Amino acid sequence: MAETGKREVDFADRNETDTAKAKRLKNDPNSDQDNHNESASANPLFGFKTTTVLRDSAREKNMFIHGKLNDQDAVIILEKTPIREDTLLEIFNGSRLKLDMRNDIYSTYQLQPPAHLNEMKTTVVCPATEKHVKKYLRQETYLVQETGEDYRSITLPYIQSQSFSVQWVYNILEKKAEAERIVYEDPDQDVGFVLLPDFKWDQKQLDDLHLIAIVHRRDIKSLRDLTALHLPLLTNIRKKGEESILKRYAVAASKLKVYLHYQPSYYHLHIHFNALSYEAPGCGVEHAHLLSDVIQNLQADSQYYHSRSLSFPLRADQGLLSKFKDAGKL
Repeated sequence: MAETGKREVDFADRNETDTAKAKRLKNDPNSDQDNHNESASANPLFGFKTTTVLRDSAREKNMFIHGKLNDQDAVIILEKTPIREDTLLEIFNGSRLKLDMRNDIYSTYQLQPPAHLNEMKTTVVCPATEKHVKKYLRQETYLVQETGEDYRSITLPYIQSQSFSVQWVYNILEKKAEAERIVYEDPDQDVGFVLLPDFKWDQKQLDDLHLIAIVHRRDIKSLRDLTALHLPLLTNIRKKGEESILKRYAVAASKLKVYLHYQPSYYHLHIHFNALSYEAPGCGVEHAHLLSDVIQNLQADSQYYHSRSLSFPLRADQGLLSKFKDAGKL
């Protein structure tokens, strides 16, 4: 009983303190500014003003919003996090349910889980450039077939003319950023790489496991640059990447999908490691190339990706699509 009484007194003291604080803030002419500063400090999205919804997907449970944050252009990405098996008991026992419909053996509800289980992953790009805004804007998509000569005469000059910064990649390689996220590193400057979780993976469940291997070498932009000389690099990434994931996450190589994108989202060679069951964005046949296939192709023909025609999707707003149209290739 004494302990119960103590808790009641503590609660009363806190109420009294909160009441006093509320009165002080009410009478304080600077309280509005203080509240604004406290809110902005606790919530980086405080004051965000929506301009437009760039894209939303009911299937993928995400939304991309363009707006202003502290008078700067910003893109906010909201994603519903996956349901985790280890939270099911708490969801079933601790949620509020509102009946929508009941018919025979079927019934549907609006379920409100406990607040800490109702998280939403939020990515902030600020200040956002026009390129960021266009990147996330819903656009028509076209399939381009690029020959080796098309790459050298159209794609490569376009890439070289654009300011596609990969400084953030160099920051990772130099341990200036995200060093604590690195799962494994082979420091060799010729065949080495760092392995770390992709930002799209919240690391709370293995069903959507997604890691990225970023090579230390800075002279390989994409699949097109690879030759048989790079086979030691590729085989090293596959072997040590799979071993590291097995050791860290207990996921076997037979449960992994290991691939490269072409075109890549940034021009510094990187390789994706996904749980086989996870349908990651961009893993379709028109975009992804299995690392095992890439290795075999280079073993058979050192110049395979220099001459091979490659297909990939481009959005209507992408400058590279215009280049292919101007060249009469589309």
